[in-house]
Amino acid sequence: MNEVRPIHISGYSRPHNDFYPTPSWVTATLLHHVKLRGSVWEPCCGNGAIARVIESNGAEVHATDLIDHGFGQSGVDFFACREFPAGCQAMVTNPPYGDGGAISPGTKASKAMLGFVRHALELTERAHGQLALLVRFQWIAGKRASDLIGSGQLDAVIALTRRITWFDMGEKTNQGQHHHAWLFWDWARDANVPPRIVFAGSPVAVPPIRSKKRRLSAGQVPA
Repeated sequence: MNEVRPIHISGYSRPHNDFYPTPSWVTATLLHHVKLRGSVWEPCCGNGAIARVIESNGAEVHATDLIDHGFGQSGVDFFACREFPAGCQAMVTNPPYGDGGAISPGTKASKAMLGFVRHALELTERAHGQLALLVRFQWIAGKRASDLIGSGQLDAVIALTRRITWFDMGEKTNQGQHHHAWLFWDWARDANVPPRIVFAGSPVAVPPIRSKKRRLSAGQVPA
């Protein structure tokens, strides 16, 4: 008899501190549909998966994270930041899910995610900048999430019709269980123009990725 497994069970245990490196094509898809202004802040940089793709497209990236994954400036608590790093006009990241790991231990996933997005929106509005967050598509439809999303200058929803495979385990690799989308806000947009939705399914060319591990000096860490 074939094993029947609920759709929400991935078969994998959750990585420590919700560490899910974002495949390069996901970031390349975002950059194909939006134009970022100036330098970019990646506040959950992990091993630099998103930052490297943005850098390879010619933008400067200020990469920080609370946990040390060997890239960027570690020990930076996103929730303690009160402004973008100097010179940055955009924030791009894959925010943490799960119980928040070391960022917010014991916190329910939905509450932690809402808190992250709310703080990101506040910082972006203060900078009159841009914000791109990778989220599960079904999360967008939640009452509290939709109210929060609509409270900012939402410019585009880029729905990925190709599911993300987070881990390559060879023949044992499972297809991703969730659809995802990039939410993109821009405080310089024309507020009279409704947000656009893009269904992105075609493969996007990924530029050569820089392989070196880059760390920032203490002077580049946001206040």
